[in-house]
Amino acid sequence: MIKNPRFLLVFGLFLMLLGIVLPFLMVIQVLESTFFLNFFSWGASVAGLSLGTVGFAMYARIRKD
Repeated sequence: MIKNPRFLLVFGLFLMLLGIVLPFLMVIQVLESTFFLNFFSWGASVAGLSLGTVGFAMYARIRKD
């Protein structure tokens, strides 16, 4: 499942959206801004970008063959 580029792209997109939505909810004061939540939203954004990049690279490699 981790070798499926489509899964990596979808999971990366989900994590990046989570990294956008959580800070937005903190800014409008729906969620309380804590150190853990700030770090988690940053980590989700970075992990999503990384997984998306790997997924795109794997997808391009499969399409090239």
